[in-house]
Amino acid sequence: MAYMSQDGYDKMVAELKRLESVERPKASAAIAEAADKGDLSENSEYDAAKENQAHLEDKINKLKQAIAEAKIVDVSRLSTDTVQILSKVEMTNMANKAKMTYTIVSESEANLREGKISIKTPIAQGLLNKKVGDIAEIKIPRGIINLRIDKISVE
Repeated sequence: MAYMSQDGYDKMVAELKRLESVERPKASAAIAEAADKGDLSENSEYDAAKENQAHLEDKINKLKQAIAEAKIVDVSRLSTDTVQILSKVEMTNMANKAKMTYTIVSESEANLREGKISIKTPIAQGLLNKKVGDIAEIKIPRGIINLRIDKISVE
């Protein structure tokens, strides 16, 4: 089961619809076009089209499974007392005083450019259940960082 926001769930459903209604017919058309070119035993275009279709079907099945297992979190019921999934955390790196802000989300919603990190990352794991003012000691590949939690909010 993956906890996620309504927005993240809606994006997954929209992506599934796009794959099924746009990409799947394109893949079928590419296979038909390649098949029309004759001998299938030596038709690399046909093989490639079949392989692309298999990848697409795999992606569709994974998306369907993620949607089926999704648990939408009612953000209005979330507390800002401690860090949890869908918390937006403003923090300070104690070593260099750099300020950072991350929102902790499910794996499928993670997008570093948007400041959304997966709940499975070391930083998110280290922040979970911490309160404002706490210093989280987090082991990352480069060593250990200490992050002071300055603010917890929910979008």
